[in-house]
Amino acid sequence: MQVRRLARGADDGFRSPLVPGVKSSEDAERLAEELAFAAGRLGRLEADPPGCYAEVAGAAGAAGEAGAAGPGDVEERTWLAFLIAYLCPVNGDDPFVGIRAARTPWASGEAPDLTDVPTGPRTAHEPARGMRTLDAYRAWAARAGSQAAAFGGDPSWSPERRFARAFERLALPGLHRDARFDLLVTLGRLGVYDLRAATLQFGGANETTLAAKRALGIGDTLLLERRAAELAEVAALPLEALDLGLHNWGAGTRATMGLEPTAEPDPAALDSARGALGL
Repeated sequence: MQVRRLARGADDGFRSPLVPGVKSSEDAERLAEELAFAAGRLGRLEADPPGCYAEVAGAAGAAGEAGAAGPGDVEERTWLAFLIAYLCPVNGDDPFVGIRAARTPWASGEAPDLTDVPTGPRTAHEPARGMRTLDAYRAWAARAGSQAAAFGGDPSWSPERRFARAFERLALPGLHRDARFDLLVTLGRLGVYDLRAATLQFGGANETTLAAKRALGIGDTLLLERRAAELAEVAALPLEALDLGLHNWGAGTRATMGLEPTAEPDPAALDSARGALGL
């Protein structure tokens, strides 16, 4: 059994109907900052994706390495997005060092070498599991005919339904909630597939769900989703920003998720989050 001690600010009388579980203005301020950081990261993914994310987006000039994906190679770009979400960028000056080292072309069928590969704070990789998760992912894509077919689903689906169906179907051995959610957000924000989250897919013992229960003051999943959606709406933030924002707030340390170590919360998002929380 693992015992976790969460650092919490002292109860100083802070109260907000949006986050009834937060009793400290210090905790509320930190939550606003992490939500604003996460919102800023989503903006960067769309406008100026850093590192390997640029290649996933098919940005001109991003595919400079041997075996790298070209702008039109959706299978290679999707595979790279999967590896990013599975291994997770590390915090530091070279967030994608492990992903570049492990990567193999999708078309080759060659398994990545994950021996001693650096992984980030939200990684799904466990060395003891070996290649089981990656093998399961390849089998999942093969059943659909391709990765593009698997993620694209029915052309008549809305972006929200496509996201929900893919999230459900990606419940593969070892691919936890955080990796699945980040993968689909990444593919949607970078324009690879038409995907948009309508819910945060709370559930399990992951940091995002635990932090949501703490901040939103409820354990029921349906009510958690409703309160999270209300927080995002009042704060004028993308719903998807609550995923990383809550994770970082609950963990007490910031996973930069591909951004440079000096990246700061988006100023406009921070003002909006502070205003919503009454700070």
